[in-house]
Amino acid sequence: MDEKHPKPRSPNLEAAQEAPEAPAEEALAPEEKIKKLQEGLKNLEQEKRSLFDQLIRRQADFENFRKRVAREQRENRKYAEAELLESLLPVLDAFERALAAPAAGSGDYRKGVELIYKQLWDTLARAGLQRVEAVGKTFDPFLHHAIERVESAEHPDQTVLGELQRGYLFKERLLRPALVRVGVSPGSTQPASGEAGGAEQEPRDE
Repeated sequence: MDEKHPKPRSPNLEAAQEAPEAPAEEALAPEEKIKKLQEGLKNLEQEKRSLFDQLIRRQADFENFRKRVAREQRENRKYAEAELLESLLPVLDAFERALAAPAAGSGDYRKGVELIYKQLWDTLARAGLQRVEAVGKTFDPFLHHAIERVESAEHPDQTVLGELQRGYLFKERLLRPALVRVGVSPGSTQPASGEAGGAEQEPRDE
């Protein structure tokens, strides 16, 4: 090859040779290394706090969900029991009417009916059924439904004088209001609240 005419050099090769090399990690000053490590540590701390906060929120959401499901299950069981007991109230009514009627048949027969009624009532009472107190009590529109009012000077105004159908509570919640006869002062024109033809009252959920 003619030494007077050297081989042309590639422009890319020349640029690569002329470009300065990126400083290696070892070439950084100690202060820059410390600063870089501190920034990395700060980023890791922020990421850790963010993940921890997400974990706490997820745990709280799950706990709230678990409590809500448990509460709904309890309510469903409670209302299912209430529907069952409500369907048995006519049976109690029939027993009470039979026992209130003049005794028919032998005394042993009546005692047998009374025993069956007591066993049924005891079972329902253990499940949470309670009788609504009515006769002699002051009329309560949340527990009683007045279907008749009677003038009476012998009793305080708004006193329940008679019970036409017994009312019941289930675990402090009104299952059926008592149908009652209410005494009012003579000459009173104020209808008993909840009386047929008067203002209807919503049953109370306790």
